Amino acid sequence: MKCFSLALSTFAIAILLSCGQHKTYSGGVEAKDALSTYRVADGFKIEMIASEPLISDPVDMEIDESGRMYVVEMHGYPLDKSGSGRIMLVSDNDGDGIMDESTVFRDGLLLPTGILRWKNGVIVTDAPNVLYLEDADGDSKAEILDTLLTGFALTNPQHNMNNPVYGLDNWIYVAHEKAVSTIEYQEEFGDRGREITFPGDPAAPVLPTNANGRSIRFKPVDKKLEMTSTACQFGQTFDRWGHWFGCNNSNVGYHEVIANRYLEQNPGLLVADAVQNMSEYKGANEVFPITTNPDRQLLTDVGVVTSACGITAYLGNAFPEPYNANVTFIAEPVSNLVRADFYKDSGASFTAHRVVEQQEFLASTDAWARPVNCYVGPDGALYVLDYYRQVIESPEWMSKEAIAAGGLYNGSDRGRIFRITPTAMGKADWTKGLQLGKSSLAELVEQLKNKNSWWRTHAQRLIVDRGGDSAVPYLKKMLSDSSAVARLHALWTLEGLDKLSQEAIQNALSDTEAGIRENAIRLAEIHLQQYPDLSSHLVKLQNDANLKVKLQLLLTLGYVNTQQSQQARSNLLFKDIGDKWIQVAALTSSTSNSALLNDVLVRYSEREPAYATMVARLATMIGSTDEEKEVIELIQKAAANNGHGYGWQPSALEGLSQGLKRRKEPVALSLAMQQTLVNTFFNTRLDAIRSAAYHVIKVSGITDESLKKTSLQKALSIVNDKNKSDFTRALAVQFLSIGDAGEFSDVLSKIITSREPPAVQLAVVRTFSAIPGTTATNFLINEWRNLNSEVRTAAIQSFVTDVSRIKLLLSAIEEKKIEVTAVSFGTSVQLMLNKDSAIREKARVLFTKDKEDARRLSKEYQQALDLKGNAVAGREVYVKNCAICHQLRGKSGVAFGPDLGTVRNWMKEDILANIVDPNLSISSGFDLWSVELNNGEVVQGVIVSETAAITLRNNGQLDRTISRQEIKSIRSTNMSAMPSGLAKNISYQQMADLISFLREN
Repeated sequence: MKCFSLALSTFAIAILLSCGQHKTYSGGVEAKDALSTYRVADGFKIEMIASEPLISDPVDMEIDESGRMYVVEMHGYPLDKSGSGRIMLVSDNDGDGIMDESTVFRDGLLLPTGILRWKNGVIVTDAPNVLYLEDADGDSKAEILDTLLTGFALTNPQHNMNNPVYGLDNWIYVAHEKAVSTIEYQEEFGDRGREITFPGDPAAPVLPTNANGRSIRFKPVDKKLEMTSTACQFGQTFDRWGHWFGCNNSNVGYHEVIANRYLEQNPGLLVADAVQNMSEYKGANEVFPITTNPDRQLLTDVGVVTSACGITAYLGNAFPEPYNANVTFIAEPVSNLVRADFYKDSGASFTAHRVVEQQEFLASTDAWARPVNCYVGPDGALYVLDYYRQVIESPEWMSKEAIAAGGLYNGSDRGRIFRITPTAMGKADWTKGLQLGKSSLAELVEQLKNKNSWWRTHAQRLIVDRGGDSAVPYLKKMLSDSSAVARLHALWTLEGLDKLSQEAIQNALSDTEAGIRENAIRLAEIHLQQYPDLSSHLVKLQNDANLKVKLQLLLTLGYVNTQQSQQARSNLLFKDIGDKWIQVAALTSSTSNSALLNDVLVRYSEREPAYATMVARLATMIGSTDEEKEVIELIQKAAANNGHGYGWQPSALEGLSQGLKRRKEPVALSLAMQQTLVNTFFNTRLDAIRSAAYHVIKVSGITDESLKKTSLQKALSIVNDKNKSDFTRALAVQFLSIGDAGEFSDVLSKIITSREPPAVQLAVVRTFSAIPGTTATNFLINEWRNLNSEVRTAAIQSFVTDVSRIKLLLSAIEEKKIEVTAVSFGTSVQLMLNKDSAIREKARVLFTKDKEDARRLSKEYQQALDLKGNAVAGREVYVKNCAICHQLRGKSGVAFGPDLGTVRNWMKEDILANIVDPNLSISSGFDLWSVELNNGEVVQGVIVSETAAITLRNNGQLDRTISRQEIKSIRSTNMSAMPSGLAKNISYQQMADLISFLREN
């Protein structure tokens, strides 16, 4: 789904809000003809089991143990908050497998997004609340409504929490992500959330505001509540061993490798990511729609994944190969299809690829068909929920023209649910009713070996819900069953009943099935205090052949503080140190960072880059959280011998500099230690160590005035010594900022105006920025014509660090001393969002002139559409103008912006409009976020990952990982990270050539 800015009048908003689901809309395809629009994979058939008028706007469903089918209807999307959401009960009265009656189970809901059978009712996600609904008197209507959790952000409905799932571990998981900023609909969807709480229970756990934008898991009865380590947009699923998979608009599947509870073990740990993207395809994930006359919004990413949702692992055991095992289905409503991916083990995580290349599992020719979710039923069929709307995008991200055309609610009186089965499978018979809910405990335990996970999960939930000891003998017997999934569910069901014995765990630790051993380790972790002898059994698994087992063991042993455990952790780390996730797991332990670092240094090998990574990470943790004594000892060790012969020293010093920045209380370095660092900086022959030593000195400072003075003079002499390398001189320039750089302004000014190497000039600009006031700013503005492009870019960055400098910059632009194009798009956005209203308004006037140019160019460049393009010549245009930010199918360029490999599916008009003004539309996942740090610094970029930290990427710069503790505020700018102005630089014929090249490749 697309993100781009718009301006919408109050009158238009009122019109949109007046549109509701109670109206009847024309257009689209009637339900009776819907099947004719669908194409399904070979070996399968499709039937429609429910449609309007029984249901409309379906987004999730649940079939309970009695065969009752609940359907969640979200009528309010995109803007209606009047309480039009409903839960419907649909039934098949004549037993033909097709639903023929529906009842309103509960109405008056806001924007419901998911449902789960629980206890005697259902759990429903409806931001800001997680609700429990129950029919107490058997009239098929829910009289009981309880709020289980509250505090979630009520934001754009695409991003509200959703899809509750009952996990193998008896926790309920809720998919969730951060609140999305809104410009046009602040009143409707500007809510940022509150603390997540169990209402009315002050003793229960509390999560931070909006759970820090991450998914959550909870136990309603036990009042347990936790954040997971990642976010998820809409839909989540588990494989049969309990591995969690999520998705978002542009990502068809990722695996949460390390749970949040482990990351919280070590407060100094800064992890950029805790999930593994599973797709084997580089760049954009292509889709292959068959839509006739697609109803695209402006610049919808046709041919590439842009609205992935409803990820569902197929565990129904009724499909033919290769669809029957290790397959996920992902809905893609913008492209009117459902995709199938095959996932396979890849070390500690998974990789995934299409089941059938260049072909979708299910696709429709109907532009209104909007598959949004999937469900595996008791018959093993795949049920696909079709939201059926003309428009699926949010108006926040649509053009004014598209909104003015109306149609935002067209189709809200419709909706379909399709049943996908092998061609030989008969009609659904569960619609006649199921007896699982009336089964005895012995019968329920038998269902734990059912090859369809629907039966296993419901049986486990029912046994745990009934409680007591009666099921225990049957479950213990099931622990020795030949079925691995039966043994697995028996273990977790006993755990849910609080009847799991030490013997059962020990036996499971030596199970022949790796998935059982992995889960047994998790179960042992829960019982380490109750059964302390389990730790000795755990360490015996350190030589296990399966990397997922070893990863879980490494994480769990972090809770065991024994010599045996620490030795086992060390063995696990160094045997597989090249695996990213093994490294992270080793760092989660609450044991000594310094002790682990010493182990790494003893085994250090320059031939294995993983060692340098581990040293840097550990040094960062030591610098940020360890005792001052340990910090000083590491500095002394890393700076010893003037940096000769130790390959780990640069990594250690760089890590320390990062850790010291985050440290709450500064470390006081002795004069001798300061002298050691200074000596290392000036005397080492290794640039990497010199740079790292400078970064430590910059953070810790030089407190002795005599040492500072002599060091600055020495640095100045290096600056003036042209026999030194460019890198050494540039570092010496930066070293001057440790003192009063203003004292050296005359020398630095001469460097700027002379023909010095770019590296030295850039260092001067950065040092200039450390000089208080505007003297350096005025100098750079006056010398603007003499500065090269790199220096100009650095100068702009120095200008935006201070309000007085920003005013000078804007005045210089207004007076045409500095070109508007000299300011990057990201920086212009930063200025247009400045808290100072005068700066903000002036910046908007200056930087939106390009919008007028874009509108003019759009009309002018229509001529290019009439010209015959030459794809060969277009390639040259692409390489020169586009490859700096984009790739084609993972090749030929820089992977910063969206991959352009599927632009061949776009209309020429769409490609032209996107080139002329890239901010009309922003590909999901490539929008620009603005992060203000506690120290006043503002950092912008595309968020590429987030856990307890976020990682920002901006083209031409190194990725930056920022701890949440450093962040004062974070918000989406609703703007693209792609700069504008390309169209000004190419002719009509070149535009035609470029379009031709993009459409033919």
